[in-house]
Amino acid sequence: MGIKRCVSLYSLQYEFMHKRMSLEDIFKFLADNDVQGIEILPDQSIHGTPNPSEKDLENWDRLVAKYNMKPVCADVFLNTNLYHNRTLTRRECIDLLISEIKLANRLGFNLIRLVSMVPDFVIEPLLPYAEKYNVAFALEIHAGMSFDAPATRGFIEKMMEVDSPYCGLVVDCGIFARRLPRVMSQYCIAMGANPDLIAYVDDLFAQGLDGRSIWLPGKSGLKPEVEKLIKNGTDHMFAALCDGYENNPVTIMEDYWKYIKHFHFKMFEMVNGEEYSINYKEILQYLHDKKYDGYVSTEYEGNRWTLPDMPTVEKEQVVQHQEMLRRYIAEIEGGSANV
Repeated sequence: MGIKRCVSLYSLQYEFMHKRMSLEDIFKFLADNDVQGIEILPDQSIHGTPNPSEKDLENWDRLVAKYNMKPVCADVFLNTNLYHNRTLTRRECIDLLISEIKLANRLGFNLIRLVSMVPDFVIEPLLPYAEKYNVAFALEIHAGMSFDAPATRGFIEKMMEVDSPYCGLVVDCGIFARRLPRVMSQYCIAMGANPDLIAYVDDLFAQGLDGRSIWLPGKSGLKPEVEKLIKNGTDHMFAALCDGYENNPVTIMEDYWKYIKHFHFKMFEMVNGEEYSINYKEILQYLHDKKYDGYVSTEYEGNRWTLPDMPTVEKEQVVQHQEMLRRYIAEIEGGSANV
């Protein structure tokens, strides 16, 4: 019971992609560091998804049993652009997600995360399969595409209409950034961004605002004072990306609490035992007060802001983040930390 910890393998994608760690190496690494829950991107971790070979399925079963790992969540993408000349039809979208539900069940997962912006028309056709295979599906609430995004609103409204335990939300804690991630701003400065532009956005966060405030209403353009700070292409890139970090109160979840199935505990940079941008003690306290009984998943994303010729530090950052979570959960719940 209570708050439990897991790790998304998205956090170790460079180690896996560059073949520094195999899937078994990752399982062992998590087990050695007292992590007993795992979240995967099936497309990334299991060849042939959503129809892997029996050999790959047997290997998955072996790893789960050997390392006593709890399958928590499978992160699913709706790849509507599989063809050069058209997007997928509604029927094709639904069939693809049905295949993902069946695979999740086979792998031992009871939850799939639908990537942000998945349309609401999939909900009703998927529900019978979700119930049959005991696999809930949940839309990711992600910074830049969170509660106020039109497509997200459409999904939420249909979700609340059907009001099924098999349809819900996964909250990505990038929507609770209290500071702009330093690794992101340092990367942009190293690539030639105007430091004054970044200082402007840092000040917005200090005021309790965020990167969305650089835009005119409806994101119809940058505010004039921001335009004056744009000097080059890197500045344009920074401006386009910095509203992907939102500074919302944790109480924004209140109206949707009954539908929240899982949390991505986004992490950009651990500094002296704390995440630089996100106050996880505040979030964990809120979850504890709401009697949350489920997993929170370390999702390291600072790797994408690694400067050229610098090593990625995925393993180190994951270990530090898990140690922080273990410490806070123990403190908040008044006993030994849950796994």
